[in-house]
Amino acid sequence: MGRSRFSTEANDTFRSLRHRNFRLFFVGQFISQTGNWLTLIGQSLLVLHLTNNNGFRVGLLAACQFLPVLLLGMWTGVVADRSDKRRLLMIVQSFAMLQSFVLAALAFSGRPPLIAIYAVAMVGGVCTAFDNPTRRSFVVEMVSVEDVQNAVSLNSALMTGARVFGPTIAGLLISTVGYGWCFTIDGISYLAVLFGFWRMDIAALRTAPAAARAKGQLLTGLRYVRSLPELFIPLAMMSVIGTFAFNFSVVLPLFVKKTFHSTDTNFTLLYSAVSVGSFVGALVAARRRSIDVHHVVVAAGLFGVSMAVIAASPNLLSSYPIAVFVGVFSILFMTSSTAIVQTRADPQMRGRVLALQAMLMLGSTPIGGPIVGLICQVSSARVGFLVGAVACFAAAMWGAAAARSMGARGGPAVDSLQPALR
Repeated sequence: MGRSRFSTEANDTFRSLRHRNFRLFFVGQFISQTGNWLTLIGQSLLVLHLTNNNGFRVGLLAACQFLPVLLLGMWTGVVADRSDKRRLLMIVQSFAMLQSFVLAALAFSGRPPLIAIYAVAMVGGVCTAFDNPTRRSFVVEMVSVEDVQNAVSLNSALMTGARVFGPTIAGLLISTVGYGWCFTIDGISYLAVLFGFWRMDIAALRTAPAAARAKGQLLTGLRYVRSLPELFIPLAMMSVIGTFAFNFSVVLPLFVKKTFHSTDTNFTLLYSAVSVGSFVGALVAARRRSIDVHHVVVAAGLFGVSMAVIAASPNLLSSYPIAVFVGVFSILFMTSSTAIVQTRADPQMRGRVLALQAMLMLGSTPIGGPIVGLICQVSSARVGFLVGAVACFAAAMWGAAAARSMGARGGPAVDSLQPALR
């Protein structure tokens, strides 16, 4: 009886994997995203090494990585809505692969100039600007309507699951063979995702009609979001939380190395603890069949609590279990807001709406990264965590009030979403 129930629950949690195209996507992305974390962690630690643990310089790296998302975000969403998403993703992933190999060449050169690392990071940011809205809107096209919510959550689980392994592998590689091999292996990992796209059954895709070229499509997308409270409220909350709370690549290494005077290896282990929590949170979210603004508000508040608690941790050992909860609540917030966007947005608007979300989540880092990095530099990483906690609390309180005043409706069941998704 117990085994049967467990089997049923597992089948329910992973039901979107019954679609062959999504399985190919899932496996390829998992390998590639694990490799991508080798680069993200390797870049941060390399800049810390070259700048003698300068928090502001690490914040500038984060700014370079995500500034293109801020500058190009809405336009890349329009491109995603107009394009064959599978073909566009293959082009973008190919350029991202080349970027990783260039980073490897710089790292193997000995002591690369900081400006060169920043420049290559910005090229990677351009790839992210195109990849993010295109990939996330493509997820919806690979599965049936009733599996959309599950596919969205499993995609989040995939991204966070890669974070469990990537930082740990990065720490091992850096401590044994150096930074260059992190970037090299990341470059090779892109072959997996390119193979997955190549092997897909194009006829089985549930392709949304391409948006026709027209003037004013960016403004149309913004007006569309503003007209729907269930889209506008999570996106507005994301703008605050993305700016001040989602700066783990800046705060965590400073927390480990400056607050507790520990090693690169312990930083990657702490990052992996956050990632384990994120993976668990994503699997919990995968079981939901409906979502509403209330889920986003509650997750934001709990994310703030976890950030405040880790800021007060007395030693590095106690930080590990707290970091797991930081990961759980951060991904519950991210997944809840993403699921609303992906399921409520009109298919011809989906790319633009997802691009706007990426601008608010990733594109806010060029603003928040240097600010939080400077705060950590002049005070401590504990204060950096507290800034994120305050941002979460403020966003949660505003979101709850706005939902009441704007009349944001509760999340419908998946069945009632089907007409909007066809």
